[in-house]
Amino acid sequence: MADRMQELNVQNMKKIHSAAMDLLRNTGVSFKEKQALEIFKANGQRVEGTIVFFEESDIQKALKTAPKTFTVHARNPEKNVKIGENDFVFLPGYGAPFIMDAQGNQRQATMEDYNNFCRLVQTSPYINMNGWMMVEPSDMPHETVHLDLNLSNMLLCDKPFMGSPVSRQGALDGIEMAGILWGGKENIMDKTVSVSLINSLSPLQFSEEMAGALIELARHNQACVIASLIMAGGSGPVTLDGVLALQNAEILAGITLAQLVRPGVPVIYGSTSSAMDMKTGALSIGAPELSKNIHLAAQMAGFYNLPSRSGGALTDAMSADAQAGAESALALSTAVRSGIHFILHACGILGSYIAMSFEKFIIDEEICGMVQSMMRPLALTEESIDIGVIKEVGIGGQYLTHPKTFKLCRTEFFMPTLMSRKNPDAWTKDGKKRIDQIAENKVAKRLALYEKPDIDPEIKKQLIEFVENRKNA
Repeated sequence: MADRMQELNVQNMKKIHSAAMDLLRNTGVSFKEKQALEIFKANGQRVEGTIVFFEESDIQKALKTAPKTFTVHARNPEKNVKIGENDFVFLPGYGAPFIMDAQGNQRQATMEDYNNFCRLVQTSPYINMNGWMMVEPSDMPHETVHLDLNLSNMLLCDKPFMGSPVSRQGALDGIEMAGILWGGKENIMDKTVSVSLINSLSPLQFSEEMAGALIELARHNQACVIASLIMAGGSGPVTLDGVLALQNAEILAGITLAQLVRPGVPVIYGSTSSAMDMKTGALSIGAPELSKNIHLAAQMAGFYNLPSRSGGALTDAMSADAQAGAESALALSTAVRSGIHFILHACGILGSYIAMSFEKFIIDEEICGMVQSMMRPLALTEESIDIGVIKEVGIGGQYLTHPKTFKLCRTEFFMPTLMSRKNPDAWTKDGKKRIDQIAENKVAKRLALYEKPDIDPEIKKQLIEFVENRKNA
């Protein structure tokens, strides 16, 4: 099948792999976490100060135990998701400190904003998993906010969720709370119930917080995305060729640590590297370089038989305008078509991660539905082709009133709930509303119709008590 985006051949991928092996063997990766260094030493790797050096055999051993597919269990088993091979998931935006409203006004995010995003995820027909830190609540203490985010994820939504990777203690708190949710921590030691994002610190470093969280999450069999976000020309080489080699080295180093802690723990090969805007010095996530990197990183993950992660509906735009739509649709569709399995930031992000938008969440969500529809394969059976109907209608006939059209007219095609297909007269009569204006109205309706999923009252009580006790400790 022809695809005009660059397909890496085996020789290309081996070049990237070899460059990464050179970096890992001769330059090494700095881990700022004491226990991580002890784990590497105990497994015979050369460690000098905080720098760990890797032989190719270390990497290959880790890759042999990393699963190519796994299941993330939800508290509602009907909403379990599979990640890897042909299965992929959409998740909301991550890490924004601000909210941008439909009028372009920016304000600090609050805990209620976070809760509302949990409610939107719960009621979404297309977002498969709840996120983590969709926004950073400014009205909550920084030291304990991860407890509140975990609690909201668990009580307001019964889909699978992301874990808290803010620190070793943050990861342990999330694991303890998940244990309560599943009736005992022993019940999740062989069951993955969360996916956490572990970011490298480019170039070639892992912070104490990230490495510590990775160790605890892996020890308890919780999946981790090992991700590199390189700003080409800033925190990494100016060429995407060099970025591919550098991010590959960082990701493989993190995956190796996870597999040393617990062979077989699920890991995801992740990247949202993009270009630095040479006029401003800022990261651009609406750049075509981001989509190129997504496409190429997905192929490198496939080279290692690993599930992959990238960003989704990403944009540099500061409002849900045409720029946001164009950039977001390009990145999101590239991720899905390239075979990415874990698509973070699938809805809501504005301004290069600076803000989340409720209106853009609704718009991006519908794009997710459209892309899912695009990926649905044709059955191509005798029944679906149904040459008998074509012969029956014959030359010059019409299909509109045929019984089969009546039977399938509501299910065969994607039916938008947001995007307008009205003619000019109907659009004018309806007030000439732009898509962001329609989305603003839909946000209010969705939140008004939200129903909190059922949960065992005793489990809810135990979760709330755990959070209160940890805050008072």
